[in-house]
Amino acid sequence: MTNSIHVLNGDAILPIFQKSGIKGDIVICREMFCEGPILEEVASDDFWKQRYAFFEKYFSIGKLEYFDKTIKEILKTEDLAVYDEIVLWFEYDLFCQVNLLAMCSFLLQNYRKDVTYNLVCTGRVKGKTKLHSLSDFSSDEYVALYKNKVKLTKNNLVFADQAWKLYVQNNYKELSDFNFSKTGKFTYLQAAINQHLKRFPQENGFNEIENKILQIIASEALSSEKIVQKLLFWQNENTVYGFGDVQFFAYLKELNNFFFVDAEKYYLNENGKRKLLSNGL
Repeated sequence: MTNSIHVLNGDAILPIFQKSGIKGDIVICREMFCEGPILEEVASDDFWKQRYAFFEKYFSIGKLEYFDKTIKEILKTEDLAVYDEIVLWFEYDLFCQVNLLAMCSFLLQNYRKDVTYNLVCTGRVKGKTKLHSLSDFSSDEYVALYKNKVKLTKNNLVFADQAWKLYVQNNYKELSDFNFSKTGKFTYLQAAINQHLKRFPQENGFNEIENKILQIIASEALSSEKIVQKLLFWQNENTVYGFGDVQFFAYLKELNNFFFVDAEKYYLNENGKRKLLSNGL
């Protein structure tokens, strides 16, 4: 009988997975490596120090909480001696794809020939136009997803590690020139990287998300909650960022020099208006 460990992309899908009856231990990946400082060597001391500082500064998450909820979970995959199989459960969007690359890079550090590495990555569904997240599937459908998992060879993990290092270096030309789809195992990686490239500055020095925030504020007087709701809708309809509301609130906060708030409604100040005009928006 196969002794498996499953790495889930978040807490939200845990109840669905547990109801599916799929056997094995569970690890929850509670990170957002697409935001904040990262280093090439995943899980090194310096790597975690930078992540500690980032979560404490931007999300008021203390070191102990971050260690208990995030580091301890990821480190469960460091020693796979008692397992025959590890299965990575992730999705098509940028948020998930970057986390997937980080996990693959970490697994490569501790690679074992006697362990089978598998990937379940959701996105396109036959007969559907909308890309599907893991939360869009029922527990019964999880059994089928598991049955159709994709095997990752050591070479596939090496490729993912190379892609991770390119992402960490974050050089626009190198990211643009590299073929992230050449292996065929990481179906959604190229589209996710293409989306990431839109986070580089545009003509006015702001990226796509920052300019979208200014556009929303300029179009209508809204509360921060309503602004983030509009961002989430825009994201789901037009992008593959896969970000959560916490990230968008952080983006909004970083732009506080370009708006003012009156009666909890947001308005562009002169700096914000000039930024939009300088980008032809």
